[in-house]
Amino acid sequence: MHEGVMKAWLESSHLGGGNMAYVDELYESYLAEPTSVGDEWREFFAKLPKIDGVDLETRHSDVRQQFADLARNKHREVVVVNSGSGADSRQVKVLQLINSYRFRGHQHANLDPLNLWKQPRVRDLELSYHELSEADYDTEFNVGSLACGQETMKLGELHKALERTYCGSIGAEYMHIVSTDEKRWIQQRLESVQSQPRYDKETKLQILKGLVAADGLEKYLSSKFPGAKRFGLEGGDAMIPMLKAMIHRAGEQGAKDSVIGMAHRGRLNTLINVLGKNPSKLFDEFAGKYEVVGAGDVKYHMGFSSDFETKGGNVHLALAFNPSHLEIVNPVVLGSVRARLDRRGCSDGSLALPITIHGDSAFAGQGVVAETFNISQTRAFKVGGTVRVVINNQVGFTTSNPEDTRSTPYCTDIAKMVQAPIFHVNGDDPEAVVFVAQLAVDYRNTFKRDVVIDLFCYRRNGHNEADEPNATQPLMYQKIKKHPTPREIYAEKLILEGVVTADQVKALVDGYRDALDQGDCVVDEWRPMAPSSVDWTPYIGKDWDASYDASLPLDKLIALGEKATQIPATHILQRQVGKVYEDRALMLKGEKKIDWGFAEILAYASIAGEGSRIRIVGQDSGRGTFFHRHAVLHNQTDASTYIPLEHISDDQGPFQVYDSALSEEAVLAFEYGYATAEPRAMVIWEGQFGDFANGAQVVIDQFLSSGEQKWGRLCGLTMLLPHGYEGQGPEHSSARLERFLQLCADHNMQICVPTTPAQVFNMLRRQMVRPMRRPLIVMSPKSLLRHPLATSTLEELASGVYHNVIGEIDELNPADVKRVVFCSGKVYYELLEERRKRDQKDVAIVRVEQLYPFPHTEMAAALANYQHVTDFVWCQEEPQNQGAWYCSQHHFWAAIPKGAQLTYAGRDASSSPAVGYLSVHNKQQQALVNDALTLK
Repeated sequence: MHEGVMKAWLESSHLGGGNMAYVDELYESYLAEPTSVGDEWREFFAKLPKIDGVDLETRHSDVRQQFADLARNKHREVVVVNSGSGADSRQVKVLQLINSYRFRGHQHANLDPLNLWKQPRVRDLELSYHELSEADYDTEFNVGSLACGQETMKLGELHKALERTYCGSIGAEYMHIVSTDEKRWIQQRLESVQSQPRYDKETKLQILKGLVAADGLEKYLSSKFPGAKRFGLEGGDAMIPMLKAMIHRAGEQGAKDSVIGMAHRGRLNTLINVLGKNPSKLFDEFAGKYEVVGAGDVKYHMGFSSDFETKGGNVHLALAFNPSHLEIVNPVVLGSVRARLDRRGCSDGSLALPITIHGDSAFAGQGVVAETFNISQTRAFKVGGTVRVVINNQVGFTTSNPEDTRSTPYCTDIAKMVQAPIFHVNGDDPEAVVFVAQLAVDYRNTFKRDVVIDLFCYRRNGHNEADEPNATQPLMYQKIKKHPTPREIYAEKLILEGVVTADQVKALVDGYRDALDQGDCVVDEWRPMAPSSVDWTPYIGKDWDASYDASLPLDKLIALGEKATQIPATHILQRQVGKVYEDRALMLKGEKKIDWGFAEILAYASIAGEGSRIRIVGQDSGRGTFFHRHAVLHNQTDASTYIPLEHISDDQGPFQVYDSALSEEAVLAFEYGYATAEPRAMVIWEGQFGDFANGAQVVIDQFLSSGEQKWGRLCGLTMLLPHGYEGQGPEHSSARLERFLQLCADHNMQICVPTTPAQVFNMLRRQMVRPMRRPLIVMSPKSLLRHPLATSTLEELASGVYHNVIGEIDELNPADVKRVVFCSGKVYYELLEERRKRDQKDVAIVRVEQLYPFPHTEMAAALANYQHVTDFVWCQEEPQNQGAWYCSQHHFWAAIPKGAQLTYAGRDASSSPAVGYLSVHNKQQQALVNDALTLK
């Protein structure tokens, strides 16, 4: 728009007055989609001249506000734009200046405490760029939508206000957000106080105490345990008052839980000065005096829980345990929060606040950050937004510089993918830090979206206190050596303001050190933990032999099946899905045997019917990757969905199944976090193909397999990983069974390869009914889902028994048996069919349905009639260096009679899981079956 248009708007009856709102709507529609308005209006809007470098939506909004203000205040003597030139034409330039500061003011903000980082010149922020100068300072202009409480300001006052708001200690990036409401909300919060909060004396003292604590602990540890790794917070001290401010704010707004995830740096400080861990326990850990159950972990990986008092009530805090692998803890935190929200029946996230704390290089460099952002607003993973804090020490992890660690101006630019607002803040201005902390919590609770705080600071020591940082950052560390600590800077500021005296500051410092000497809790808000709404007691100290009864009366199983197959008459199914449900009705009547998909559905029906929550997440979990589950039914007339398992009974547990985003790492980590926070839920992650678990290997290695040993964290997560050689190439064959078996020790998890529908039914029920919570890894089938021999009866399901070993099922005379073949999974049916085809009576086949913990007792029973046999074979589909052979053969050797021999039948060792050509696959498959059955 230009000057003549503005004047026309004010003077024209059809564009002004009561028609303004109508024209506004038309123009907004035109900006979104030009063809959405009529030809006449499109021609009118198209003639409006473009202004380089200014966003259309924002220009329209600002100018529209100007029109409205001028229409209401024609009597005011302010600059009014018209078709002429000179002073009057500057009004639009002033609005553009305001917009420029909103867009790019952060690029001139005073963010670096060391003043080493020099941002490039931004012409948009210069008066001359907008054809203005200091000569215009005394001219009064309308300020449009600027949230300053005034309609007009002199240019000089306006310019100073913009500088203070957008170029001070806070650099706000938010104009990339599409939502006008969100942008205006942020503008109101920043511009109303010019990004310079005014705190009372008590608040300032609390901030100072936080800095005293942060600085005091690091100095204490440095003097008591010199040379010990602690990954200190020095330089980022403002994180302590920032975290406490967030928790107080969340508690005042009704939060009952807050889960925090962070890597090493500052972790010990957070444990002592926010969560209230007893300092004497930390000192014992440094001195090596503590005892652990299991393997244990280093002190800067450990978690902690406590209650924290706020004006809104106590907030339960949980600092998540995590390994060294950077950023992987973040989706774990979100999964834990989702479990807490579900348990409380909270759908908007208001009752639990997730806080994730990141390093600058890791935030930009680790792909799981982008994965976690991507899932943050999806149905399965929503938590009402996360407050993400980047401790930006400007060095990265050890010795890197920003130009080597990212390709973007800021380490936080990745957050723009979800339009998260980003507040950069100078860590040496703790009041600004606390202000953005409160702002972030308010934004999150208002809009239920992620928000990022980029805490610009520095790292006073090397990476782990033993490094020599001057070797790689000489100029930075010469500056740091002379730079006062955040506590010293803020204390001096408060002394000058008359808030405290130097003696009072010294008393705070001495008092904190004395409290550490005495081993006292140093967090005033710490409170003893109230009883939790979730009880892990029934599952602690229980092992595989824990007694349980998973059987079901047959009539109850049939009744559950009828509920699980009832579909409203108005819900029209796709033809093939309809046939699946027709077959299931026949299965309940005993006219057909139970197939895999229905057995699985019946397991879920029984578990939900007993009151447990079921949560299944995977990339095709609603229907099943191989078109077998059909838990979610899509109406062919209106695309609505119906889930029969949600309608088992009035008092059933929730049944939730989600088709997840195309992510493995973040999704599996989320599900692990959920399962560690909720023992009463059956949590299942299903791989689209088993080998896709590769993308989540860090979760399997560092959480799932060892979380109990390192941190004492129980977890009942179930992984369904399609596995079986069908001639579909390398990535669609193996779930990498060998990797899971390699991680097995200390009875840390179960590895099962069920071969019948009854087995999968009872395996799933056992996972919930048995009073033990450990991961269950299932090599689940593909072709067996519809194999004519892979069927079961209702009676077999109702028995409640999962057979870890299944012995020979054909009527062979044990005395005639000369060889016993061990196997697991699909290859069993190929061995069975080939043996029957040959009418061979001298080879028995024994299925190992649970590879770990190895079922020695059940195996002994299965081999009781074959103690005379000396020829035993392990047969597998996988190459020799993969599958179960290398990791499990010591169990096979232990099971066979003394003096017997054990040989291998299977594919040769290979660097690839499978061949890529069907003809070669078939040849290999037939060869290994022949090898297993042919006596030498």
